[in-house]
Amino acid sequence: MAERSPRRERQRAEAVGLDTPREARRQLLSRPQVDPDAFGRASEAFARFMGTGRFLVYMTAFVAVWLAWNTFAPDRLQFDPRALNYTLLTLILSLQASYAAPLILLAQNRQDDRDRVLNEQDRARDERGLADTEYLTREVAALRIALRDVATRDFVRSELRSVLEELREEDAEREGREPGKRKGGGKKRKRSGERAEDTAAQAPPEEPVEGPVEGPAPGAGRERADGPTADAGQPGGSPSS
Repeated sequence: MAERSPRRERQRAEAVGLDTPREARRQLLSRPQVDPDAFGRASEAFARFMGTGRFLVYMTAFVAVWLAWNTFAPDRLQFDPRALNYTLLTLILSLQASYAAPLILLAQNRQDDRDRVLNEQDRARDERGLADTEYLTREVAALRIALRDVATRDFVRSELRSVLEELREEDAEREGREPGKRKGGGKKRKRSGERAEDTAAQAPPEEPVEGPVEGPAPGAGRERADGPTADAGQPGGSPSS
């Protein structure tokens, strides 16, 4: 029998390959289906209520009434007598604590999951913000590099001021040169006037003409014009008196 069992297992393994899924076995008792979200919301509500002052006040009032009734009430009306050390109250409190602990843990787990999701979203948002900041930093650096060759307002003002100063210096140089030219022209005029006076002094004085001065006779111009040419044509000729 011991030898047959390994053979049967091998045959079953060969018949059913690893690529074939297993058949779902039928369960004798069906498991109760519980909505985890609804149960989680209920546990969170219960844990939130247990962490308030209202729950403490209600719990204190309940325990006080329970103890007072089972202590001062008649014996036939007591359902948890003092003689039994309030056994029923102890059982109720232990049952409440046994249920409260897992409910609080479940609510805490849901809060941890929620915090983890929020942290992942914050991390993704921070990464996107960091990427956007780096992109904007690169764009600003590129704009600064591009604006180095662009004339700014201060640069244009400085250039205009330098050009204006150069024009003023050129105007000052021109004004300094024009008075010298005027002085040189005055000296030339004085020299030409002195030369004209010297020539006038060296020239012989003209003899005054006696008698009435008559106008030129008609044809005098022709004689004067023809006389020199005629005299020049005759050899040894003398000018006419």
